[in-house]
Amino acid sequence: MDQNSTKAPGMPTTGTSPAGTVPRLSTVELFRGHNRIEIDHKGETYRLQITRQGKLILTK
Repeated sequence: MDQNSTKAPGMPTTGTSPAGTVPRLSTVELFRGHNRIEIDHKGETYRLQITRQGKLILTK
């Protein structure tokens, strides 16, 4: 695998980012029609949800 193709497993492959830029995902891509997702990080589960007002809340 070359240096430019490293990505986390399960991450969408929608385009490439130049070196030094931050990857950007839309909430449409991330949530895929749901209002809440769970994120595993270092053995902990976090919940990211979209409120009725369209804001994001991240909880552990």
